[in-house]
Amino acid sequence: MRVLICDDHTLIRAGLRRLIESFDGIEVVAEAASADEAVIRAGEALPDVVLLDLSMPGRNGFEALAELHRTCPGCAVVIMSMHDDASHVREALARGAKGFVVKEAAPAELEIALRAAFAGRTFLSPQVSAPQLATTRAATAGQGGVHALPPRQREILAAIGAGRSTKQIAADLGISVKTVETHRARLMDALGCRNATELLRTAMRIHGDL
Repeated sequence: MRVLICDDHTLIRAGLRRLIESFDGIEVVAEAASADEAVIRAGEALPDVVLLDLSMPGRNGFEALAELHRTCPGCAVVIMSMHDDASHVREALARGAKGFVVKEAAPAELEIALRAAFAGRTFLSPQVSAPQLATTRAATAGQGGVHALPPRQREILAAIGAGRSTKQIAADLGISVKTVETHRARLMDALGCRNATELLRTAMRIHGDL
C-alpha cells in the first residue's frame, strides 16, 4: 500500500512516516505540508491512500477532498483531526472520505483505518460521536431513504413503529420469528441503528411515512 501524508507540522509528518512504515506492507511515497501541496503530490505519486490533516493554513482538508479525488481518482482519503465532533465526521464522509481518525488514537487504529480505506471500507475512530452519526443516518432514511427499503422490510419497520413485538409481527405476516429477526438486523444496518432501542425510536419517528 502506498500512502501520502499531509500535515503542516514537520515533526508530526516525521513521526507518522516512521509509524506508518513500521506497518507491514505499507510505504510512505510522498509528504505534503498543505492541502494544495497534497493535491500536487497526489497527482505525481498516485498513492493508494492519502492521510489528510483536517486543520491546516490556507485550504483545509475538507476543501481539498474533491480536488484530490479528481487528481487521483483511485486513491482513498483518511481524514486525521484533533476534533471528534459528529459534524466534522459527517462532512468528511459526505465529501467522500473513507475514514476519520482522531489524533489521539492508538497506533493500531491508524493502521486499521489505512487498511480499511485501501480495501474500500470506511473506518471511524471509536471516539467519534457514534450516537449522533446513527441519529443522522436514521433521520436521513426517514426523509426518503426508507422508501428504498425492500417492501417486506418497510412492512416490518411499520409494525415495529406501531409497537408490535417480534412474535406478533411474525404471526401477523405468517413468517418465522427468525425471519423477522433477520429483517430487524438488516433494518438496523440500513438505518444506522446500533441497537433495538434506536431501531424502535427510528421506526416510531418515521412510522407515518411508511
